[in-house]
Amino acid sequence: MKPRLSKCERVAVFCGARPGVQSAYTDVAREFGQLIGRRGLDLVYGAGGVGVMGAVAAGVLDGGGSVTGVIPRSLHERERADKAPGEIFVVRSMHERKALMYRLSAAFAVLPGGIGTLDELMEVMTWNQLSLMEKPIVVLNHQDFFTPMLAMLDHLVAEGFLGEHERRLVQVARTPEEALLLCGFPEPAAALVPA
Repeated sequence: MKPRLSKCERVAVFCGARPGVQSAYTDVAREFGQLIGRRGLDLVYGAGGVGVMGAVAAGVLDGGGSVTGVIPRSLHERERADKAPGEIFVVRSMHERKALMYRLSAAFAVLPGGIGTLDELMEVMTWNQLSLMEKPIVVLNHQDFFTPMLAMLDHLVAEGFLGEHERRLVQVARTPEEALLLCGFPEPAAALVPA
């Protein structure tokens, strides 16, 4: 079945199917999701019904947005896609999952997660580097979660394996509001005018 495409802008969020050790990770995910929904945007995510993934999806629905999940058949049960809200597409492989998420999304936000999250981040960064796409990539560095990874990217620049321009492909936000702004979705002008 082909995904239905609406005129609404979509943000892909890469994040963990686990909650992490600090409740702050799921808290910021829910807050970011609510902001996505309140801005009239839609979420594209890995279709996990648990962890940071589940929190961001629940937040989008709380904010009035819609959710599109993409999950490989092999993870369907483990990541509790049966508990995930929204429209779910079950694909054959991780490669198909990422390709569909990339195609459906206008920008990419990265929240706390593990190896899969880092894999997704590095792949979209590589796609931008190779000019296969030109879409914003933003890391929400809540509580300095991504600071060690960002230091590694700086190390790659210092050692000559990454150019300064390529390093700037990953933007860093401290708050959900800043993350959406860097994704290319500023607060609507009507919301900025005092009543």
